[in-house]
Amino acid sequence: MSDTKNVSPVGWYVGSYLLRFIELDAADNDDPDAKFDCWENTVIVTANDLDEAYDKIVAIATGESRPYRGGDEGVPVQWVFEGVTDLLPIYEPLRDGAEIMWGEHDDVPLSRIREWVRGRGQFVR
Repeated sequence: MSDTKNVSPVGWYVGSYLLRFIELDAADNDDPDAKFDCWENTVIVTANDLDEAYDKIVAIATGESRPYRGGDEGVPVQWVFEGVTDLLPIYEPLRDGAEIMWGEHDDVPLSRIREWVRGRGQFVR
């Protein structure tokens, strides 16, 4: 890859992936209109380029998608890997205050911008 903005000078990349929770015996697991719980996880990996970072993130995510028995009844369930949702090079050495992610938002009304921000204590899940 010759585009230097896509290569981390420090060898680190940050990426997110999506996992969808299913009951293995459910009839609607492949229904595009069905609703599911899902997690978007964000990880950092070392890599030489975006492609290697992508492959590492896929390996991490698929390692979390093995069937198991859940709940009191032991229902067969699984987190299904849906794909990588974001991947960015990290441009600075990891330390307090290092920028590891960024996003660009064009032509956003001020009222919407202010809806995106949260205050201290509002990040508890």
